[in-house]
Amino acid sequence: MSATYESDVVAWANEQAALLRAGSFSALDIEHIADEVEDVGKSEKRELASRMAVLLAHLLEWRAQVANRSASWEVTIRVQRKAVAAHLEDAPSLKAILRDDRWFSGVWGDAVDQATKETGLAGFPEACPWSMEQVLDPGFLPG
Repeated sequence: MSATYESDVVAWANEQAALLRAGSFSALDIEHIADEVEDVGKSEKRELASRMAVLLAHLLEWRAQVANRSASWEVTIRVQRKAVAAHLEDAPSLKAILRDDRWFSGVWGDAVDQATKETGLAGFPEACPWSMEQVLDPGFLPG
């Protein structure tokens, strides 16, 4: 039984994988395979953006709420940095996106939204006050 991309993407994917392994290249759904491969890249970018936004939000909160700083909060920052580093290690081509102003602007906006929601504070900077090196530096915490 042949599954279609539109009706059951999981069954379709399994079928396409079996066709690839069998060398049945003429039976492949090339256009949808190409779409799915492109989507993998988009998914990886979204994952990196999400992790970066969480990291930046926690750095903003650390900076804004001096009295609330704790070891567990510092651990959360460290965990997010490690997750970002691991993601970049698994997909080194994503390092280039860290220098994309448009991408980073969206990530920063998400971080500010998250920090505002979590703290109830307003007035966070419109632009990131730290360099990317500082943000990713395991030893850096905003003063």
